[in-house]
Amino acid sequence: MPTLRSSSSRRHGSSSPSSVSSLQKSGQRGLSSSSSSPVSQPHDERDWGHISEGNGGSSSPDEGSDFEDSLRRSVKKRRAKRPLETTPVAKQPKKGSQMVRDRRQKESEPPASDLFDAVKAAKSDMQTLVDEWLDSYKQDQDAGFLELINFFIRSCGCKGTVTLEMFKKMSNSEIIRHLTEQFNEDSGDYPLTAPGPSWKKFQGSFCEFVRTLVYQCQYSLLYDGFPMDNLISLLTGLSDSQVRAFRHTSTLAAMKLMTSLVKVALQLSLHKDNNQRQYEAERSKGLGQRAPERLESLLEKRKELQEHQEEIEGMMNALFRGVFVHRYRDVLPEIRAICIEEIGSWMQSYSTSFLTDSYLKYIGWTLHDKHREVRLKCVKALKGLYSNRDLTARLELFTSRFKERMVSMVMDREYDVAVEAVKLLTVILQNMEGVLTDTDCESIYPVVYASNRALASAAGEFLYQKLFYPECETRAVGRKERRRSPRSQRTFFHLLLSFFVESELHNHAAYLVDSLWDCAGPHLKDWESLTSLLLEKDQNLGDVQESTLVEILVSSVRQASEGHPPVGRVTGRKGLTPKERKIQADDKVKLTEHLIPLLPQLLAKFSADAEKVAPLLQLLNYFDLNIYCTRRLEKHLELLLQQLQEVVVKHAEPAVLEAGAHALYQLCKPEFTFFSRVDFARSQLVDPLGEVLLRAFFLPQSSVLDEDEVYSLAATLKRLSAFYNAHDLTRWELYEPCYQLLRKAVDTGEVPRQVILPALTLVYFSILWTLTHISGSDASQKQLLSLKGRMVAFCELCQSCLSDVDPEIQEQAFILLSDLLLIFSPQMIVGGCDFLQPLVFFPEATLQSELASFLMDHVFIQPGDLGSGDSQEDHLQIEQLHQRRRLLAGFCKLLLYGVLEMDAASDVFKHYNKFYNDYGDIIKETLTRARQIDRSHCSQILLLSLKQLYTELLQEQGPQGLNELPAFIEMRDLARRFALSFGPQQLQNRDLVVMLHTEGIKFALSELPAADSSSQPPNLAFLELLSEFSPRLFHQDKQLLLSYLEKCLQHVPQAPGHPWGPVITYRHSLSPLENTAEASIQGYPRSKKRRIKGPSRPNGEDTSPFQEESLQLNSIPPTPTLTSTAVKSRQPLGGLEEVEEEEGSESEFTHGQRLSDIQRLRYSGPQHLHTPLNSSGPGLGSRLTRRLSLMEEEEEEGPAAQDDASEEWQDTDKQPGSYSSPGEHRLDLLDSTELNIEDF
Repeated sequence: MPTLRSSSSRRHGSSSPSSVSSLQKSGQRGLSSSSSSPVSQPHDERDWGHISEGNGGSSSPDEGSDFEDSLRRSVKKRRAKRPLETTPVAKQPKKGSQMVRDRRQKESEPPASDLFDAVKAAKSDMQTLVDEWLDSYKQDQDAGFLELINFFIRSCGCKGTVTLEMFKKMSNSEIIRHLTEQFNEDSGDYPLTAPGPSWKKFQGSFCEFVRTLVYQCQYSLLYDGFPMDNLISLLTGLSDSQVRAFRHTSTLAAMKLMTSLVKVALQLSLHKDNNQRQYEAERSKGLGQRAPERLESLLEKRKELQEHQEEIEGMMNALFRGVFVHRYRDVLPEIRAICIEEIGSWMQSYSTSFLTDSYLKYIGWTLHDKHREVRLKCVKALKGLYSNRDLTARLELFTSRFKERMVSMVMDREYDVAVEAVKLLTVILQNMEGVLTDTDCESIYPVVYASNRALASAAGEFLYQKLFYPECETRAVGRKERRRSPRSQRTFFHLLLSFFVESELHNHAAYLVDSLWDCAGPHLKDWESLTSLLLEKDQNLGDVQESTLVEILVSSVRQASEGHPPVGRVTGRKGLTPKERKIQADDKVKLTEHLIPLLPQLLAKFSADAEKVAPLLQLLNYFDLNIYCTRRLEKHLELLLQQLQEVVVKHAEPAVLEAGAHALYQLCKPEFTFFSRVDFARSQLVDPLGEVLLRAFFLPQSSVLDEDEVYSLAATLKRLSAFYNAHDLTRWELYEPCYQLLRKAVDTGEVPRQVILPALTLVYFSILWTLTHISGSDASQKQLLSLKGRMVAFCELCQSCLSDVDPEIQEQAFILLSDLLLIFSPQMIVGGCDFLQPLVFFPEATLQSELASFLMDHVFIQPGDLGSGDSQEDHLQIEQLHQRRRLLAGFCKLLLYGVLEMDAASDVFKHYNKFYNDYGDIIKETLTRARQIDRSHCSQILLLSLKQLYTELLQEQGPQGLNELPAFIEMRDLARRFALSFGPQQLQNRDLVVMLHTEGIKFALSELPAADSSSQPPNLAFLELLSEFSPRLFHQDKQLLLSYLEKCLQHVPQAPGHPWGPVITYRHSLSPLENTAEASIQGYPRSKKRRIKGPSRPNGEDTSPFQEESLQLNSIPPTPTLTSTAVKSRQPLGGLEEVEEEEGSESEFTHGQRLSDIQRLRYSGPQHLHTPLNSSGPGLGSRLTRRLSLMEEEEEEGPAAQDDASEEWQDTDKQPGSYSSPGEHRLDLLDSTELNIEDF
């Protein structure tokens, strides 16, 4: 196919007279220098980025970027396809034509807006609408074209119109400037961004109209020159505007127009190829059979197609050079996304011309964009290109340059971008062998364990294509797929085991199974192969591999049965479709039928291995247990119950016992017909355990248990405790023997620790099951009092255990005591349960004190530093931290539910700052909830916390030099954090903060020095802590507190002329000159101006008065010029070479590929615009100010973009020396809408 031809191959030819655009050569008129630049396609040299520097003037505004003559030139004759008249005479409209009637208006009146209303309504057929417009255009060319122009103007949201008089007498830049002044809207919305149902489908209808317009005109007006050339000229001019709506809408229209032209060019290319084949076939005939007329006709047709192709290429050249190369780096991310999306479609549809390195570089550069949407469009465009194997050969150089960046985007902070990046790499892996190295793949493998399921699933697809597909994928035979052979299935599981075990990326195979479920679901649901591997005698699997295979089996069964990912993995889906639910139900039946006979065998083989038997017992949770009855599989149920009893007898590990108790609970449901059989099995299991406990209970007090008896009793208690958690064992009456055992342990201390721990849990569960029995309103008073007595007695036991020497017993007693106190708190009568009032229990002061003391001794302790996190000691420290967090959370719940006095929260709050990393979230939530309960009391507790810390430090160190100690500095940080916790609601907290200050002043001066001593009061340094709360005060309150302080100091003896340091500090914090939070009457924080740091000024260089005024007064800047279509001269930017984006030098492109070269936006705020004051009239400034509502807010977006974090999880380097000082240069308005190429 032919490529887009241009004269850009002539080196340095943009300024020579012979450098004429293809549009001008073909008779087209009225395109600006930026759109008529002779380069339609950037240079396609093999060396990347080698672009001629002589053509750099196409984007400079001093070479006619305003398209001055585009609407005033006469229409030139196009090879007998256009009439000789400059303006065709309007014909009479057709009768009954809806679009033609009322066209004969006065010249000064604007045309109707029927096109815009019809497109907005999106009710009529777009082809009919375009045909009606074509009819009206043929009747009156000027009026028809004006209607098309005004359609695009209205689509921008501008209420102004272009009249016939403006059309004849004004240039493009003057028309755009006039339309800019018509923007008098207060809202920043325009049709493409406006909310509401009426605008929801406007963009789609708008794009469809542009597409249909080109399609309907491809055999007529497309080559006429007048409408298309002038439309392109207008859209190019609008795309350079500072008005955001103009720029956004015109860019969308221009890019869609370009896409349609590309399709037309592709059709022309196909027609030329067909014509060439027909011509060659005709010429190959003999002289007698050859038809000269046929050859001549084919030659004429080829000539005509060549002319049409040249004209289309000229239009595409104008759009690409005039719009794309400027707007692909626009400051608005939506515009950049449009450009990248469309160039990707051009490359796919017309790869012969556009799939070159000169065009691919734009996508490569934009891979570094700061906005999610733009990066997403880049990756999707590349995925479409790499998906076509025929195109991959032309992507080799691009891949070598940008592969590192594409691989790094797997770790993009936006999940949807990362997902598409992984899919892109999967396509590259499939279609370009050897491109991705092992190092590249290893950086993608860990993503299969990501928390986002879409990302993990995409990584699972990549992993499957890389490791499993070549060995395990089934080949199709004809149209039928062969059944996977057992050998290939075994190979799959061996590879899966090898990857999971050897990679050591994660400890839970459930996440790997979930990641591979979408692509390798049939493999993972082959439970026959899985179980055969596990049951084989000569399987040659190690212990770790067997455990992993069991976990894979359980995970696949759970995934098929429940249909949702593991805990902690986010899906974003609301539910399953009916088809998915049907598949899930079928899979559940299949796995149940297959595993019911095999589960007893698996339990029998691995019954001695706790690590394997515990997950195997979990399989019952995912069975359809009704199949035991419907399929008459009771014999397998008998075998299962036997194996379950053996497992319980063999093991005493909590995980195995819990899994066994829960499995038996699943079977012990009254609705099953086999309930009586399972209940009998449960009795057979529990009866021996109860007998062992009773024998230990009736032993003489003087007898001492040996080691075997202690182990047997401890194992029995553990089994009973695990089953008591899931089953109601009240009929076995286990409370009394366990309570007596605990009483003996407390009184004599002779009971071993391993017996006390499960005994505590047994009594706890006994109380809870008794509570469930009497929760009905028919409970007698005797039952309530009996339960209350048991609960109080157990609380006393737990209170005694808090002082035990064994920390495990202490922690267990604290947890059970916290839960019981919370259950039997006043909250239990809420919801119509007043009959439970006798059960409400309030702990005594001694118990509350012991709970607080336990918290101080076991929670707020400084742990050792963690290492890399991989050693056994690190894992132990992490587990201990989780246990301490659990203890603290239990204590905080007692505070918030009113079980403990709220003042006890001071023991927690005073550690807020010191233990912020470990418990900061828990303490912060407690503080927030406490403030919601009682704001005043919460403030008093905060002050009490500071008083306690200060008193402790004073007792340890003494009053001398107290405020210089590190502990006192930590106290100041805590006070600052407390002050921030009040939030921005200053009016609501006014009285609270004043009260806190007054109470703090009283405390600071509560203890006075001796009358003959000149030393300061011992608590005086507390004023420095109060100073941290001073910014929360109003100015009037500061004055009152200052007066109150002076009044209090009158009673304190001090040396005259030597004020104390804390008093000076506190007075300074109450000074009116200090910053307060009353900048806003509602207490909201002030908006902060981001400071843009430029290069430092040379010594002796003064700041201009204008800049000083803008920094000090923060006043409204002078109104900038509203259009960028005026010709302006560009000043050099501080010696930095200005590189044209479409014709950058080789070094620019080559060095621009580095992944970390993400440069900042060039800031050109309004105070830096070189704009003379306009003295045209007093009302102009106010009108222009209102029109700024739709202007691009570069002064806000530019600095904001500089402060954005990197788009990846990895830090990116930045090239020094690429910043321009805001005050050194005067940038024109065109620059303020573009980003540097280095920004990407």
